[in-house]
Amino acid sequence: MKLAWLAPDTPFPPVETALSEPAGLLAVGADLSLTRLESAYSNGIFPWYSAGEPILWWSPDPRMVLVCDDFAPSHSLRKRLRQIARDESGPAPRVQIRVDTAFDTVVAYCAAPRDQQTGTWITEDMQQAYCDWHRMGGAHSVETWIDGKLAGGLYGISLGGMFFGESMFTLVPDASKIALAYLVTFLRRHGVSWIDCQQQTRHLASLGAHPVPRAQFIEHVRQAVNQPSPLWRPGHLNSQGTIHELISLD
Repeated sequence: MKLAWLAPDTPFPPVETALSEPAGLLAVGADLSLTRLESAYSNGIFPWYSAGEPILWWSPDPRMVLVCDDFAPSHSLRKRLRQIARDESGPAPRVQIRVDTAFDTVVAYCAAPRDQQTGTWITEDMQQAYCDWHRMGGAHSVETWIDGKLAGGLYGISLGGMFFGESMFTLVPDASKIALAYLVTFLRRHGVSWIDCQQQTRHLASLGAHPVPRAQFIEHVRQAVNQPSPLWRPGHLNSQGTIHELISLD
């Protein structure tokens, strides 16, 4: 099957036409404009490419998904989450989970090469595109702060009743998992039941994520994006999934 090349005004082809090798590659080209990105995510498509390459658009089958009700933190993580919850109403909690207070920094940390890597798939153009999307209200970060310093977090896209996870980073053990746990609670509180994880990894599977057939994923996405979106705003996210005015630890 011939790979689709996209001009700026060319719509995406049906996801069913994605290649089987490399698995899920759907199209090449176009741009990272907000209009293009919203169209992609609303149809279960995401960009993933390296610097110097044309933009590659993917829709893998199956698709890795974390159903919020299936989130399965380890025993040690559950213990730590309970401790954070007990301390959060105190005058100066050591650990605080924040929303949208350091989005650009979270993206930059996520884009940094990991161990044994020399490059990143979060190119400078992609960083700029998602930071622009954040300023337009569609991309969000959940951040774990310890003793007033950013220790880990994640970012992703919120469209209606669907959250598309993009990347996570951690500077302190479990910091990104804590952010994910609080994101799950926030989304459940607002009726968002699925987090798109894009690619299958052992790490995500250990937290309860599992692959679903692409057709099932696309059906869910197309219904979910038309539902009301959670009310995102910068602030402190508590263990009940509510965002409050930020309590400064600085």
